[in-house]
Amino acid sequence: MYITYLLLVITILVSVKAMNDENWKRRLMFNPYDVVHNKKWYRSFTHAFIHADYMHLGFNMYVLYMFGAGIVPKDGYIASHYSLEPTLILDHGAKGYLYFACLYVGGILFSTLISLARHRDNPGYNSLGASGAVSAVVFGYIIMNPMAELGILFIPFYIPAFIFGPLILVFEYYMAKRGGTGIAHDAHLAGAIFGILFMAAIDYHYIIDFFSKFTS
Repeated sequence: MYITYLLLVITILVSVKAMNDENWKRRLMFNPYDVVHNKKWYRSFTHAFIHADYMHLGFNMYVLYMFGAGIVPKDGYIASHYSLEPTLILDHGAKGYLYFACLYVGGILFSTLISLARHRDNPGYNSLGASGAVSAVVFGYIIMNPMAELGILFIPFYIPAFIFGPLILVFEYYMAKRGGTGIAHDAHLAGAIFGILFMAAIDYHYIIDFFSKFTS
């Protein structure tokens, strides 16, 4: 849980600073043109620690906390599925902290790949926010807890995670293809894919267990 709390504190502090300093925000945003042509590779990382406004920040940090460090609540009671960081620590001991940190940082970087390919020659394209990394955490959680019941904030309707996950992937893919929303759906999609691949890489039994839990 300590890694999640550290990420929350750093992201909130840096985001608030950026929301009050437009020049600083511009320097930290992800700009594929600047990354490729001006070698400002740090932008592929720093964008995840700034947000457009308090609603953007609040939503991402809420999701990060619930799936990273908290226990996912449902209908006023506590569900039996522990969130991702404590579960990784229970499974892997001290390595669990490292795995969770690598999942998050890897999600940040992996989520930029599609935009790098599509917008490398577009100096006007910018994006910001932790959504790609948060998507990696959410889908890491789904792999470990396919039977958990998940839903969308403020909508009192829940479905099993193994159904919720694919629906989100289809939605993000469709919206990325459609475009025009002002939201980096390709980053959400890439982060989710990274989360699945990362969980398989650290222990392939997670994937085996994922399928066995909802097919048994």
